[in-house]
Amino acid sequence: MRLSTKGRYAVMAVVDLAATSQGNPIALADIAERQEISLSYLEQLFAKLRKGGVVRSVRGPGGGYLLARPADALLISEVILAVDEPIQTTRCSIGSSSGCRVDRSRCLTHELWEALGDQIHRYLSTVSIADVIGRRVLNGDAGLAGDAAGLFEHVVAAE
Repeated sequence: MRLSTKGRYAVMAVVDLAATSQGNPIALADIAERQEISLSYLEQLFAKLRKGGVVRSVRGPGGGYLLARPADALLISEVILAVDEPIQTTRCSIGSSSGCRVDRSRCLTHELWEALGDQIHRYLSTVSIADVIGRRVLNGDAGLAGDAAGLFEHVVAAE
């Protein structure tokens, strides 16, 4: 299972924005340079992030983007979902009652992978942008036991 580039880049960019803005709008070009993300790709992501209520834009000279809410009130799961990127651990379509096999049944391990996806979503729903900036994720201080946090890091790092 992988977290897509879209989701990873969105989280990286929002964390960068939160860490550097200090209440001042930040230009996407600055984030793109620091995070080594294509500016055009970042523009697409920020359009979705703005629509999803994660960031807000400031127009005019000195304009750019700010977080729509404080970093401690903004969850990683919200950022990922705002860019239309649910983490899918099964081959079946999310929310579908039928399975991915030829006969439309579910495979024997469906519940296992679905439970893993639920655990990942729950974990990402306990970690705020402020937790990432404060480096409170690695030791599980964001609300999940260290073993589960280590599992998540292993799954994401497996890419």
